Amino acid sequence: MLKLEKMVGFVVTTRPEEAKAFYSGKLGFRFVSDDEFALVFDANGTMLRVVRAKSWTPQQGTVLGWQVDDIAAYVKQFSAAGVEFQRYEFMHPDAQGVVTFPTGDKVAWFKDPDGNVLSVSQHV
Repeated sequence: MLKLEKMVGFVVTTRPEEAKAFYSGKLGFRFVSDDEFALVFDANGTMLRVVRAKSWTPQQGTVLGWQVDDIAAYVKQFSAAGVEFQRYEFMHPDAQGVVTFPTGDKVAWFKDPDGNVLSVSQHV
């Protein structure tokens, strides 16, 4: 049986210039190209296509997430770059917006310029 190999991530934007600044300037992904369909980034070895749309309603819930080894360091770095972390009070986040689950896993959520929910997570 054939196995799927490399994943390509997709997210939609109605604000390509803001998306380009966000994904390259704030998240640090290398900008690769801009065609009539999408902005393309190298998200540390994974292709991320930020697809252009005339209109868009963001999905509920997380659409892209990245596993990290030190969530506190990423939240600090991204906050300093202007990323605003979401606070879902019913999940009892800490002062930086990080939620710790009973398993010890930690997650922090943030949005891109189009309102797509993204996350960083640290798993035990």
